[in-house]
Amino acid sequence: MSAQPEHRADPRVRPIPHTIDAVAGALTGAKRMAFYAEIGQAEEGEQINAVLRKWWMEAMFDSRPGRGQRLADADARRGLVSLPDLAGE
Repeated sequence: MSAQPEHRADPRVRPIPHTIDAVAGALTGAKRMAFYAEIGQAEEGEQINAVLRKWWMEAMFDSRPGRGQRLADADARRGLVSLPDLAGE
C-alpha cells in the first residue's frame, strides 16, 4: 500500500498543492498580484484558509485547457446541458 495520494488520470490537469507558493506559481499576471494582496491581508486561521481555497480553485480552473472558450460558450448559452441529462434521466 502506498502513502501517495490518488489523483485523477487526466493528464491535462495536474494537481496544485494547497500552499501559498504553489498557488501563486500557478497564477499569472493580475491574478497573481490580486492573490498576494488578498492573502497578505488575511488573518490567521479560517480567513487565510478561505482565501487560499478560493485562489486554489481559480488556479485549477486556469490550469485546464480551454477555460476562456468554456466561459464564452456559457455566456452565449452554447452547449448547455440540463442537470437531468447529466444524471442520465
